[in-house]
Amino acid sequence: MWVERLFRDLCSHVMALTDLPAGSDAGFMDREIRSGEGWSERLAAALATCRVFVPLFSPRYFASEMCGKEWFAFSQRLIQKSAITNESADAIVPALWVPVPPAQLPGPAERLQFNHNTFGERYVTDGLYGLIKLRGYAEQYERAVYELAKRIVSVAETVRLASTRPVDYRGIPSAFGTPGNAGRTLQVTVAASSRHDLPEGRSPEYYGDSALEWNPYHPVSQKPIAYVAEDLVRSLNYRTTMATFDDEAGHFDSKQPPTRPEILIVDRWVVEDEHRRQRLAAFDQESRPWINVVVPWNRYDHQSRAKEDELTRRLEETLPVKMGQGRAACRAAANGVANMETLGQILPQVVEAAAQQFLRHAQVYLPAGSTHTERPRLIGPMGMNEPFTPAPSVPFPPDAQRARTASNDGNDADDIDRGDADDSES
Repeated sequence: MWVERLFRDLCSHVMALTDLPAGSDAGFMDREIRSGEGWSERLAAALATCRVFVPLFSPRYFASEMCGKEWFAFSQRLIQKSAITNESADAIVPALWVPVPPAQLPGPAERLQFNHNTFGERYVTDGLYGLIKLRGYAEQYERAVYELAKRIVSVAETVRLASTRPVDYRGIPSAFGTPGNAGRTLQVTVAASSRHDLPEGRSPEYYGDSALEWNPYHPVSQKPIAYVAEDLVRSLNYRTTMATFDDEAGHFDSKQPPTRPEILIVDRWVVEDEHRRQRLAAFDQESRPWINVVVPWNRYDHQSRAKEDELTRRLEETLPVKMGQGRAACRAAANGVANMETLGQILPQVVEAAAQQFLRHAQVYLPAGSTHTERPRLIGPMGMNEPFTPAPSVPFPPDAQRARTASNDGNDADDIDRGDADDSES
């Protein structure tokens, strides 16, 4: 009930602050279709077209897997836009439904650069739920909602987020991770040349001063693949470390327990360097199932396309174990990822598989003072100590015109996606 009132009030302000025609939908609230048929398809369409995503922070919001899926689906559009422009893209406007202690915020929420203090002191201490429930705070509530609506309109007009194809909402992961994975770290390692040591005849336009600057999807992407992958991994509530294979090749030791799961991003052209090829082959012979291989492959790169069969064959001969092990998604990632959109779809599955293998092989530490009859927990190197206590809130509507027509091109200023209320505020 109270969430619906907030939604109506926000939509009313958005309509007043924009030139939307009378009767237009200024936003989309997923609770309206939760019990109807086809709700997941409609929600996926809204998340693929909305201009702004407004999560309502509360402890229950971050504990909801459904809310985490919505956040993840929307954040993938931001990551793709950031890769194309090489500029930060932030169209998530959070609102405090119930104040959440900073320690309970998952990484994706904690990293948001958002100042709630401009919405009023009482808003910060009591949240919108407190303001809307107590009659004495009616003025503070009106101020907070008006300021929130202004921020939504401003972001919609400046970010200009493009629409994408709807994702399979039921099959995507949660941006909040799973209970107990707070503080988990994953390493992104890149096996590629720099522009200073390229194979003869290879164009330098895809390379930089370090392997971490390799950009296989140039010119569509303006951002190196390592940093696109880092954004995707961080959107799954992981911390990340970055390294090049040249720096890490001598540090692999399969006899030692792993300290983190890892994604190894490989440029097929690296097999043209015999020294690197031999080191990759040696790496493949060591059993490290917690490291999964991802091979970006841009078919619009004419040089790569001309040598595709040869480079593919040589990489398969160099990494026969890694190319054929693991889940279907891991094998597909090792056999070539054609573009950033496919990378966004497949990398979460590859990360999950690497994380599960890490948990199977990581060193086990018994809690202090425990007996051998107690179930051991993983602590120490991964920082996986106490279970994470999430918090949910009700995100607000998406794009106005976008909620109204799924086929819209997504450029209406008032479109806002509020995320999922999880029926926690009624």
